[in-house]
Amino acid sequence: MSPEYAGEGKYSKKSDVYSFGVIVLEIVSGKKNRTFSLSDPNCANLLSHVWINWMNGSWEKIVDEIILHDSSQSRQILRCIEIGLLCVQKLVQDRPKMSSVVMMLGNETSQIPKSKTPGFYIGKSPDDPSSSTPEPSCSVNQCTVTNISPR
Repeated sequence: MSPEYAGEGKYSKKSDVYSFGVIVLEIVSGKKNRTFSLSDPNCANLLSHVWINWMNGSWEKIVDEIILHDSSQSRQILRCIEIGLLCVQKLVQDRPKMSSVVMMLGNETSQIPKSKTPGFYIGKSPDDPSSSTPEPSCSVNQCTVTNISPR
């Protein structure tokens, strides 16, 4: 789910591009985005794992071992990682149109723009003390507030 939709409820065609990028990275890595934090405590999700390893030049750590064994496909694997990262850009306007993504996937000679930091939304954890906001004991004008609860 794109960060702008998850956080603000804003949806566009570029939200689908973001979702497609996540799926591409899930396929290449062999890992699910949602359950990734359980397997690697150093990364919050799959996108941060991919980005950190991509920036460090250790793309082999991103790729599923089954895919990695076929070294003849390394150019296509790298291309898929680049396209996946381009699709999950933080800013909507930095993400390509889906037609451009299809062209990049189908044409090995087409240029892939350099991607920026991916955007992702991490929901608030109930265990996180900063995520809970205490209910106000009084209103702005210092009057008491009564919380109505059903019987």
